[in-house]
Amino acid sequence: MANIDNPQEELLYKIALSLVPGIGSITAKSLIAYCGSAGRVFREKEKILRAIPGIGTVLARNILQAAVLVRAEKEVDFIRRNNVTAHFYLDESYPQRLKSCVDAPILLFSKGKANLNCPKVISIVGTRNATEYGRELVDKFMVSVAERGYDIQIVSGLAYGIDIQAHRAALHNNLSTICVLAHGLETIYPSLHTAIALEMCEKNGGMVSDFLSYSVIDRKNFLRRNRIIAGLADAVIVVESARKGGALLTAELAISYNRDLFAFPGRVGETYTEGTHFLIKSNRAGLIENIGDLEYCMNWQPGPVNADACQPRLFADLLPDEQKVVDLLQSEGDTAIDRICLMTGLQMNRVSPVLLALEFSGIVKCLPGKVFRLI
Repeated sequence: MANIDNPQEELLYKIALSLVPGIGSITAKSLIAYCGSAGRVFREKEKILRAIPGIGTVLARNILQAAVLVRAEKEVDFIRRNNVTAHFYLDESYPQRLKSCVDAPILLFSKGKANLNCPKVISIVGTRNATEYGRELVDKFMVSVAERGYDIQIVSGLAYGIDIQAHRAALHNNLSTICVLAHGLETIYPSLHTAIALEMCEKNGGMVSDFLSYSVIDRKNFLRRNRIIAGLADAVIVVESARKGGALLTAELAISYNRDLFAFPGRVGETYTEGTHFLIKSNRAGLIENIGDLEYCMNWQPGPVNADACQPRLFADLLPDEQKVVDLLQSEGDTAIDRICLMTGLQMNRVSPVLLALEFSGIVKCLPGKVFRLI
C-alpha cells in the first residue's frame, strides 16, 4: 500500500474517496474532517468509521471494501500525462466561491492557465437556439466589459448558442474565459468547439470539470455541471431562454447559492425570451440592459483600462484586398456590399470572394440584406 501521509500519494486517496458508493461530497468532507485526510479515511478501523455522524455500518463497509484504488491509480496517471491540475477543496487553488456551496465537489480538475479565484467572475448562460439578437447582446456586452478594464473571468458551458458565443466574444476581447464540461478532460463536447476550447487554454483561460476521465457523456451530467457554472461566479447572467431548459436550472442554482442573478429582456411573445422574462417578472433576476446596470447592482467600480483587453484582434497575413475591406469595416461599422464596392473601389466580382474568405476565417459575418460586420 502506498504511503498515505505522502502528499504525492494523497491525491490517489482523494480520488478513491470520491468513487466510494454512497459517499457524496458532503459526506466525504465530513469523513476528512474527522479522520484528518483522505488517506487516513481508508486506514481507519470500521468501528471508528461507524461512529462518525452520517456514516453507519453500510458506508463504513463500503469504504473499507470498495475496490476503488485501481481506478484511482488510472486517474492519477491520466492527470500526470495530460497536464491536468487537481484542485482539492482544502487547497488554495480551489475556487473559493465554489467552496461556499454546500454540494461543491471535493475535487475539481482543470486544464489551461485559468486562475480559478479571479477577482471578478461572471457566468453567462442561455439557450442553445440563440437568435441574432441574443448573439449581438453577448458581443456588445463583452466589448463593454473589456473597455472597463476589469480583471474578470467569463464562465460558460461550451454548448451551442449563447454559451459558445460568450466564449468567442471573451476571446475576441482578450478576456479570460473558462468552460465547465459535463465529462472528463480527455475529450471536448461538442467536438465542433474543440478549437475554441484549446484557444481558451492558451489565453489565460481553460477547461474545468468535476468528472473523472472517460466518464460517460450523459444528459444528467450536464445538469450536474450547471452547479459548477453557478457556483464559480459572483453573478450569473441569462441571455435568452425558453420557459424550461438548462439556463433556468442554472439560474435556480444561482439563487440557491445566493449568487446575484440577472437577465436581459427581449421581445414580448418570443419563445426564447419567455424564460428571461419569467425570471424578471418573478423577481428572481434583475433586469439589465448593459454593463452599467451590472456595475450599479454589483457595486463594481471600473479599473484602469487594460490596453490589451481593448485592443481589437490584429488580422495578420491578409491579402491587400482583404485588408482594404477590413479597414473599411473597422472605420464604418456595418456596411452593405454595394457600399463596400464603392468605398474600396473594388468590383463586385472581386469583393464577393474576399468577403467569403473573411467570413470563413471568422473575421466578418454576413447580416440580412448583404450587410457585413467585423466580428
